[in-house]
Amino acid sequence: MTLTEKSWKIFEQSIADYHKHDDVDTPISNPYETKTIEYYLYLKNWIDTVQWHLEDIIRDPQIDPVEALKIKRRIDKSNQDRTDLVELIDSYFLDTYKDVKPADGATINTESPAWAMDRYSILALKIYHMKEQADRTDTTPEHKAQCQKKLDVLLEQKKDLGTAIDQLLDDIKAGRKYMKVYKQMKMYNDPNLNPVLYGTK
Repeated sequence: MTLTEKSWKIFEQSIADYHKHDDVDTPISNPYETKTIEYYLYLKNWIDTVQWHLEDIIRDPQIDPVEALKIKRRIDKSNQDRTDLVELIDSYFLDTYKDVKPADGATINTESPAWAMDRYSILALKIYHMKEQADRTDTTPEHKAQCQKKLDVLLEQKKDLGTAIDQLLDDIKAGRKYMKVYKQMKMYNDPNLNPVLYGTK
């Protein structure tokens, strides 16, 4: 089983576990051993899944503004947690391939393996929710057909992205590509870099 095949099963498991209660306040119950790649992938998708639903809630036109601000703060924190976790997963890949010597002419990829996995996790959520729409029985045939068409495209993306990630990891393992990870250096959460925050000191 390739890493992407394993990852997809973990993402599907996380999404299914969340939807047992379908509540953004449901505590996570990660079934994998702490600090394993499986543990991190499950946690990554759980964060993505909760944030997906927070993004739905905050778009309610009738939402109380005070509640909306609370949710916006949760989304901000979730984005930071997501970024931190992606960088942690990249550290796993860096450690895995630390003894590989890049070949002459080895190139760098446009994104790291973990950021590609980030897109893969989001794609799992898109497929789950688009399938929900395509399977609805309380809507028009036109709506169902449009959603099925979109679902078909998402499933093609799943195949292409999974192949690309596996090829990237194979290239890194063989020395044809090498990893170079940059920290995201997000500024809006940093009280020393966001003018609105450091201006209030």
